[in-house]
Amino acid sequence: MKYLIGVDLGGTKTECILANPDGKILSQVKGEGGNPLINGVKESAKNIFLIIKKCANKNKINIKDICEVVVGSTGMGRKNDADNFLVELKKILKIKKIKITTDAYIALEGAFPNKSGCIIIAGTGSIIYGKDQKGKIYRAGGFGRLLGDFGGGYSIGRKGLTAVSKELDGNEKKTILTNLLKNKFHIKNSDELISKVYKSNFQFQDFASLVIKAAEKKDNIAKNILKEEADELLELIISLRRKMKLRKMKLSFAGSLLCNKNYYSDLLKRKIQKNLKFVEIASPENSPAVGAILLAKKYLGKR
Repeated sequence: MKYLIGVDLGGTKTECILANPDGKILSQVKGEGGNPLINGVKESAKNIFLIIKKCANKNKINIKDICEVVVGSTGMGRKNDADNFLVELKKILKIKKIKITTDAYIALEGAFPNKSGCIIIAGTGSIIYGKDQKGKIYRAGGFGRLLGDFGGGYSIGRKGLTAVSKELDGNEKKTILTNLLKNKFHIKNSDELISKVYKSNFQFQDFASLVIKAAEKKDNIAKNILKEEADELLELIISLRRKMKLRKMKLSFAGSLLCNKNYYSDLLKRKIQKNLKFVEIASPENSPAVGAILLAKKYLGKR
């Protein structure tokens, strides 16, 4: 028997699913994430190989028996980037039928299999995807951390660290973010913060969860950061609606910041319900990794 693999490669975590040709899930494994554009395509390909091998070993299946692999990855929205990553994956996996697409696309397919709908993703970055009745795909956002990704973990974390830097510099506006940074990352002064950010490649998105935690503790600076970032996500929704010319929009949430119930996801829901009456928030039918399996099954039938 031949098998299918679906991989959801995010900025912070990876999920791999092994299924039979009918799409029945046989095993599932989770591991560390990583953007191929930041971590490098060779390192990301190696990590995917290891997690696929682990997933296959759970069912005592040889990788040679895998006939189709679909990888939905952060940072793969441009053809050249996807092609470069595909070359590395084919080298290490020795599997001919590999499809590289975006993490947003597999999330959309998982949430709305074979039907129209939209999905907004806020993890390390942010993007919104939509699919109409004919299967045509639309998107807004996804410009990356240098040009966009507002509403995502990188942007939230950066603003939180900026607030800490101001307090360390003597600003009168106090925030509990400073103590949270000290307790979790052992950064207690401006010199250490500068060194971590500029010399040790501190991952801004890792601080986003502490901004949410601070907001839950009623820290006004953290609350204002999340209000600003939630408004950015509202703008993405409005932009996509305009592109798709929708009267009503069915919308699901995805990404580490929105999938779990927390201050930020609740805030976004309240803002949508108050300001965007055309949106119906819907629970996704399946996970992004299952979406990758559904696409693998679809691609298998076309070849």
